[in-house]
Amino acid sequence: MNPTRRAVLATGAATGAAALLPTGPASAAPATPTRRRPLAPATAPYAAYWYPDTLPAGTPGAGITWRSLKTWSAADDPDLAFNTASVPLAARFTPVPANGTARAGQARVQALVSFGPTSSNPSQGAATADYYALTHWGHLDELVFWGGSSGEGLILAPNAPVVDAAHRHGVPVLGNVFLPPTAFGGQLQWTRDLVQQDDAGHYPLAAQLVAVAAAYGFDGWFVNAETGGGNTALGTAMLGFLTELKTLAAGRGQRVTWYDAMTTNGAVSWQGALNDRNEPFFRTADGMFLDFRWSTGTLAASAARADALGRGRYDLWAGVDVESRGSDSSVNWDAVVPTGSPHTASVGFYRPEWTRNHLPADRRTPADFHAADDRFWTGRSLDPARPDPADPWRAPAVWSADRSTVTALPFATVFNTGHGLRWYDRGTVTSDTPWNHLGLQDRLPARRWTVRTEGARPAVTLDFADAWRGGSSVLVDGSPDRPAVLDLYATRLPLTRNTVVELTHRTDSGTVNVEIAVATGEPAAPGAAPPYTFLPVASSGTWRTTTVRLTGLSGTVRALGVRLTAPDGGPVRWRLGGLAVHDNGAVPAAPRAPRITAASGGDLRFAWDAGCASVRHYELHRVLPDGTRRFLGGTGQRAFYVAGLLPADGERAARFELRAVGELYNASAPVTVTHTW
Repeated sequence: MNPTRRAVLATGAATGAAALLPTGPASAAPATPTRRRPLAPATAPYAAYWYPDTLPAGTPGAGITWRSLKTWSAADDPDLAFNTASVPLAARFTPVPANGTARAGQARVQALVSFGPTSSNPSQGAATADYYALTHWGHLDELVFWGGSSGEGLILAPNAPVVDAAHRHGVPVLGNVFLPPTAFGGQLQWTRDLVQQDDAGHYPLAAQLVAVAAAYGFDGWFVNAETGGGNTALGTAMLGFLTELKTLAAGRGQRVTWYDAMTTNGAVSWQGALNDRNEPFFRTADGMFLDFRWSTGTLAASAARADALGRGRYDLWAGVDVESRGSDSSVNWDAVVPTGSPHTASVGFYRPEWTRNHLPADRRTPADFHAADDRFWTGRSLDPARPDPADPWRAPAVWSADRSTVTALPFATVFNTGHGLRWYDRGTVTSDTPWNHLGLQDRLPARRWTVRTEGARPAVTLDFADAWRGGSSVLVDGSPDRPAVLDLYATRLPLTRNTVVELTHRTDSGTVNVEIAVATGEPAAPGAAPPYTFLPVASSGTWRTTTVRLTGLSGTVRALGVRLTAPDGGPVRWRLGGLAVHDNGAVPAAPRAPRITAASGGDLRFAWDAGCASVRHYELHRVLPDGTRRFLGGTGQRAFYVAGLLPADGERAARFELRAVGELYNASAPVTVTHTW
């Protein structure tokens, strides 16, 4: 990637957990004794970043901390508990494709995404809905937590919400090692620092990178060496470093992807191809991102070379720069994912967060963002089962088979995207504060939106004007003059005699009959409908949860959906707020030993121990003197930071309640902790 195409990442960002509004009376519980010894100051936790070893001259800018990776240790990392992922990488499967052109086992999809600035990137979300809340995980195979700058730091560890959301959908996440071009402040000393050897000939920073990924719970590293001025000795050292990094990473189940920039002679020369100048790096790493300057001929030759090496062409990510124009970008799709022959290589999207960034400030709502994001990933038709062949943007849903991780009971979703304009609890607005925390995101439908009908197709969206829980619901809006089946999830859920499906829904306007669609067999062909059985559900003008027993069905649930029928064919607005499949409603055990570990006025750091393993996330409330509860936030980690709390009138000590929330969104009994003002 040459310097003229590089966007320098800005520094500085607002942070802080969203303090939400009262939700109702608090249940009584004994309080944990207030701490008597002084507490350390409570600083806001941020995603971690480092230089390899040598720090820049001078002093860092406001909000920036300069750190050396060489001196990092997990034992001395004060923010490790806030940044460690809580969700293991889920296994996933490939269902029968949604259309006849989407292929399994060919081109894969990688995304290089900047979720925030290098410095001051909150560890656990913030009080804004303006966030790149990626949801089309079913088409992704690898996510790179992109970023780094010469003035802040060059090595980025992904923050926990991003990793948790990706892992829930089966997508590995790589941290980024960025050695910037000299035009953007890159110093060759930083490259030399990265590849330094000890007296035994080992590369200590390779071991450090693997240790960081293991401690933080992400899946490896993307190595991008773009600082010019090197020589053959440096190129040889880089290859040795990469070899040791790959060996150590493989031993911990981690991956390494190499970026096509530095060549074997140590110079930076973007090839846009696999050739003898970068082949040793490709053979060493798990894959290589090819710079954007590939052509039909060079990409075909690169694919043939990869095949001959026994590595496979789909270990090559053909870079597609979408930072400036997104789904309006002009791409030679036939060179990468031709329609009439096997795919040539995989696809690496550079900065698909264009779907958020290109929106003007007054139109950067969640609804605007998801409309652009659906266009990018699904295509102009907005229905992966009915792609538009005239669409110049060949969206991933057109050529890439989606994947699913819905393979075990219990399974539940409230269609939470990980951000919202408000916070809802059981259909009630409990806060008007916008928020984001990607780690709270649900497993969302991969095929957005496949609607099967012989009549007028209603519009389907993720809607933020109302929700059952979290920040969003599925809204179906239109005049379906024939029955309309909305595909939701491809699954592999084992049926037992006690398995039930729960549907939480509401009819906003019009009249509609609702049925749960359950399939225990596969579609007859790509694009065909699953062989659904339809089970009636009572309609309601208010939020209603209906439990349906799967009597008469056996084997494995392979698809879930809903069928809507408007008896009069008139306009209908219907919301889906929740879906669950389970054979018991076990409640998780309460967390243990809640405590405040640091305090600065109304800024507090909380920590606790797990009461059991079956926890989706934790929720923290403040109990006010009148008994009402204020929701402070949720997280998958066993630590949380809250900023800006103030004592209520006459309040000498603040009381907080902490609950564990299970996969079915059933909460444990609360445990309490107090803080003396």
